[in-house]
Amino acid sequence: MKTRTLGPTGPQVSILGLGCMGISDFYGQPNDTESQRTIHRALDLGITFFDTADMYGPFTNEELVGRALQGRRAGVVLATKFGIQRDPNDPSKRGINGRPEYVRAACEASLRRLGTDYIDLYYQHRVDPNVPIEETVGAMSRLVEEGKVRFLGLSEAAPDTLRRAHAVHPITALQTEYSLWSREPEDEILPTCRELGVGFVPYSPLGRGFLTGQIQRFEDLAADDYRRFTPRFQGENFQKNLDLVARIKEMAAEKECTPGQLALAWVLAQGENIVPIPGTKRISYLEENVQAADILLSLEDLARIDQLAPPHAAAGQRYPDQMMKTVNG
Repeated sequence: MKTRTLGPTGPQVSILGLGCMGISDFYGQPNDTESQRTIHRALDLGITFFDTADMYGPFTNEELVGRALQGRRAGVVLATKFGIQRDPNDPSKRGINGRPEYVRAACEASLRRLGTDYIDLYYQHRVDPNVPIEETVGAMSRLVEEGKVRFLGLSEAAPDTLRRAHAVHPITALQTEYSLWSREPEDEILPTCRELGVGFVPYSPLGRGFLTGQIQRFEDLAADDYRRFTPRFQGENFQKNLDLVARIKEMAAEKECTPGQLALAWVLAQGENIVPIPGTKRISYLEENVQAADILLSLEDLARIDQLAPPHAAAGQRYPDQMMKTVNG
């Protein structure tokens, strides 16, 4: 497995990580046994970068990842996140909390659930508009001083927020949605990361599975799949986005790979500071994703992809209105 380094002084990780959100939440019913087997297979394939968060479940995803990594923690870069609070009795209720006292409490709870005494990469999941980023990152930096956390990250933070946070303590990685149908980071976020030496971790690099070409009808989504409530999967947006995927599928067939592999290879080609974290609960999809790391795209290939899926080509927002208010904070 090829590797990349997050930031000039950050951890070395596998060129692809594993996003673990979907194995516990949001995309249909979980299967813990299957998910643990997928995590173990990822380790066997050389994946060393695993991403979870306390709000996935809530809480159950960290517990599952912790169990799956038991006895194999050495050599793994384990990332988790805090800041989105969900009510375990009603997970649809949520808020954002970046208060310093909460940072510490959340970290200590994550350590217990993960069954580890340190977190490699600790992200603020969403920026709290009511707490200065300097205060939140200041509290996070004290966790580094105490050895509970090795590196700090932010998720869905705006360029100015990233600069202010980086001035308090080095930010190793910024996590934001980025794929062939979410190219907004190219405008300001990616240039800022490169300027500051911050690693970039794209989540949903497969467009929440849509870019794989496996989803052909709205009805393909389980009744409890949260994608049913997101604009890109609804109404006429669905068909317009299918048309985009059809163009990617045509090129993928010429390259003798799957559309998902082409989409991942494109993300990897956008810079050496980029480490995407595609998520899956199935071994077959995991193995398919890993093979994308061996696909080389020429300048001509990249230019053609830009024509097939230019910036802002996707139809619809990536989140419902209320959730869009919490990104790029």
